Amino acid sequence: MANKKIFWADGENPKMIEAFKNAQTTFKYFWRELSWEQRRIVPALTVACVKIAFTQEAKEVEHMWINEIIFDGNNVMGVLVNQPNELTNISCGDFVNVPLNQISDWLFAIPQNPKDCSSAPNPRAYGGFTIQVMRSEMTKQERKEHDDAWGFDFGDYNEVLLVCEQKEYPENLIEHPMSKNMGEKLLDFLKEYPNEITSADENGLTLLHRETIAGNLTSVEVLLSAGADKNAKTNLGETALDLAKKLNWEHIIPILA
Repeated sequence: MANKKIFWADGENPKMIEAFKNAQTTFKYFWRELSWEQRRIVPALTVACVKIAFTQEAKEVEHMWINEIIFDGNNVMGVLVNQPNELTNISCGDFVNVPLNQISDWLFAIPQNPKDCSSAPNPRAYGGFTIQVMRSEMTKQERKEHDDAWGFDFGDYNEVLLVCEQKEYPENLIEHPMSKNMGEKLLDFLKEYPNEITSADENGLTLLHRETIAGNLTSVEVLLSAGADKNAKTNLGETALDLAKKLNWEHIIPILA
């Protein structure tokens, strides 16, 4: 991605500001998909990256992409894949750690099945709020050049998709299909490794916290049925319910309340 053609945009454009906000409020869907990608034996995503607004005193804001994403419910972390044009306080390859409200976009892409055996369409892009704003102001030819440079199918610039097969299966907006299908395997795993129910990472996040952050209802239900403590707190003093409310996972909040 560091070598991709650069497309400039006005960060003060009201449509762009709205895109920033939409990316922040829907980031949970990006993280949900990435959380399952990390468990897949065969990778499904062509790319998964997040755009961050970087600043430095007396210099213009630069929006650049990071990958190798980590998310703890509050902060987004990853490795910068672009080289700044003016900023000198950060470089390509640096590890960054920013609050969720500092992101300006997110994007993942999934290969599409070819309609025939003669061609394979470009991977379908999900997210890309700022990208669609930029594409809306391009000519048809400019959009083609833009999409060719990325190598993705961004679809209609008036539409931003959040989850795979969103139109065919709108219920995927509520819960990831892999979450629904992995309930029994998770229960078997917990029976074999019961300590996983109570163990926490260096940030105090238990498995219940992590599955809540990822919006995995079935996993949360399995964990609670296996004895997970919904009152357990992270190092920041947050329960799973606190995180569900923060990310507005409406389908999980009731069972943790």
